[in-house]
Amino acid sequence: MRLHVPTPLRWSDLDAYGHVNNARMLSLLEEARIQAFWVSDETSEHAAGASTAVIDASADRTTNTLIARQEIEYLAPIPYHRQPLDIELWIGRMGGASLEVCYEVWSPIGAEPRTCYTRASTTIVLVDVATGRPRRISAHERAAWSPYAEDALEFRRR
Repeated sequence: MRLHVPTPLRWSDLDAYGHVNNARMLSLLEEARIQAFWVSDETSEHAAGASTAVIDASADRTTNTLIARQEIEYLAPIPYHRQPLDIELWIGRMGGASLEVCYEVWSPIGAEPRTCYTRASTTIVLVDVATGRPRRISAHERAAWSPYAEDALEFRRR
């Protein structure tokens, strides 16, 4: 099962060629990832299902998340769309203290033809704020994310 996170484009995401800049893609993936997995006690808002938003993003959080690795495969240029892109997310791997979030960035829902623009993965390490050391994925987090576990992406190699 995958999460579908609608992610709007901004004019600032476009480059001189009129499509989403490759570096801006990292920000779009980050926005979708935060909407899917992080929740703030102050607002309790998130775009995806409440069941997956279990990482505390409040000011007094006990966990930080660090990016250990990212890989992106650009399949087609993304033109500006008024409707949000459909970013599909799933967990490709859960280790002891890290998880791999996989993505496919699709044209807006209802747009024809349906186009997959980008495939990507991000390895995230959960870190204890007090110690600065990696901390294990909790049973609560594992239970929330397990329904969204699928095979990790296999990227084309040269």
